[in-house]
Amino acid sequence: MTSADTDTRPDAGSTTAGDTEHGTAPLLTVEHLRVTYGERAAAREVVRDVSFSVPAGSTLALIGESGSGKSTIARAVLRLLERRGARVEGSVRLRGREISRLREHALRPLRGRVLGFVPQDPGSALNPVRTIGSQALEAAALVPEARSRAAREALVREGLERAGLTDPERIAASYPHQLSGGQLQRVLIALAIIPGPALLVADEPTSALDVTVQKQILDLLTSLQDELGIGLLLITHDLALAAERSQQVVVLSGGTIQEAGPTAEVFAHPRSEYTRRLQADVPGLHPDRFADLRAARDLGEGGGAPPATAPRVTARDITRTFRSTGGHEIRALHGVSFSIARGTTHALVGESGSGKTTAARALLGLERLDAGALEVDGRTVDPSDPRALRALRRDLQLVHQNPFTSLDPRFTVGRIVREPLDMYRVGDAAAREERVSWALAAVRLDEELLGRRPTALSGGQRQRVAIARALVLRPEVLVLDEPTSALDVTVQAGILEVLVRLQKDLGLTYLFISHDLGVVRQVADTLTVLRRGEVVEEGEAVRVFADPQHEYTQRLLASIPAHVAGAERTTRTQSTGSTGSTASTPGDGILEATA
Repeated sequence: MTSADTDTRPDAGSTTAGDTEHGTAPLLTVEHLRVTYGERAAAREVVRDVSFSVPAGSTLALIGESGSGKSTIARAVLRLLERRGARVEGSVRLRGREISRLREHALRPLRGRVLGFVPQDPGSALNPVRTIGSQALEAAALVPEARSRAAREALVREGLERAGLTDPERIAASYPHQLSGGQLQRVLIALAIIPGPALLVADEPTSALDVTVQKQILDLLTSLQDELGIGLLLITHDLALAAERSQQVVVLSGGTIQEAGPTAEVFAHPRSEYTRRLQADVPGLHPDRFADLRAARDLGEGGGAPPATAPRVTARDITRTFRSTGGHEIRALHGVSFSIARGTTHALVGESGSGKTTAARALLGLERLDAGALEVDGRTVDPSDPRALRALRRDLQLVHQNPFTSLDPRFTVGRIVREPLDMYRVGDAAAREERVSWALAAVRLDEELLGRRPTALSGGQRQRVAIARALVLRPEVLVLDEPTSALDVTVQAGILEVLVRLQKDLGLTYLFISHDLGVVRQVADTLTVLRRGEVVEEGEAVRVFADPQHEYTQRLLASIPAHVAGAERTTRTQSTGSTGSTASTPGDGILEATA
């Protein structure tokens, strides 16, 4: 830590976050880590004087906003930065051995065998043209004792089973595109644990998963720690996850430690303003964050309730079945009905594969229904009528989950936002430029960004550009497909505030698709819970959250990290390595501190 950070240390001694009680060497020790890009006058320091340690069998979480240095620190520990032109200074010791200055040939035996890595995105981490088994055999080859192919295949089967994949032969024979997101994340964990590492570095391992799969993955990592004594360096922007799953936490901002210490202490009694602000942005801790804005939205002229009108969006018994190459039928939607009142938000909630996205695609005319009907302002959504569908889409726009892939990287922000106006030939050039300026102002983006391309924007800026593009035609309905799932809590809070204010000011109607029930609770008026294509519960969001009737809804709510759901915690003890000390469940006391 720097001298400026001394007032935020958990104690006044010389220990760093994660130090053991009796002086036993930790599994991982990082001291005075600095990472710099560029040379001389152009040098840019992105990590400054960071120190922490991870005991065996324990979890330390690095948390902070995007750009805070979390992933840079993880890659410095893994020795993956030098090849990217970074200059790394300081000490990184693994089991007491200095590895920061090891040559590649000396470091290679440690990778996999001692130091494992679980990346964030299976889509980019796994080779799409090779089976899971062939890639897992490479991990098994790191085990010196497994000299024969049969021995390596046995290790692969054991690793896949240990990762919770109950049909290892089928999984091994599959290609990545044939598996679900949860299965792929388990595969990455299996590949990491097959060589038997002492330390796992997990970089946002559950950020894009729904709550039940996230809980399964986290339970898996916890059980592996208990079984194998693995230390875990967890990189996450999810404070709820860090609060529940780590024993130590390091809070980062701008590459500098703002606060560090036992998780329960840091979250219950945050000393830095930055940590307090991060906590304030956690959706589950503040379900009424936008209550005043939403109340103002709901008031009609004269302060009374607005008059009842016909629903803006109606779904009646919509059904969609897909057929696989083997002739099997997959029922994505079966008799699903819901309606969305004008100027309100309706959420579709459920696990991956529940039918949420299929329903959204059908509403946008991108998916043909087998039965049932969808209407927007009384107009039927009919994919077989391109002219009517084009007219409908002026009033019905989509905000994608990942703006990095939905925005054309060749276009400037100005062209991206203006494109719908060009397609529909709205006004002359001057009118279009004025409308683009209005859309940017609506999402609180400066016009100086007009000439930039998506790669020059932050994640939050890209998502605001995607919303501005959807708004520029001044539609009546927005379909929001996981619009904040990949964003850290502070950026997420800013995007949600923009959406709520836009709804208040413009009377927009939202179909909000999300697996984040904390976010849904903040913004939704009504919701529909889907399971395997069928409605299991629906109604006002306040009622469903307060008194869920169906066991599936109850299970979804139970999968949220405990302090977010508002449930009471149970105490969990976990060995912290050779010291023999124990720690209570991280996050104890958070409810009391934030109530």
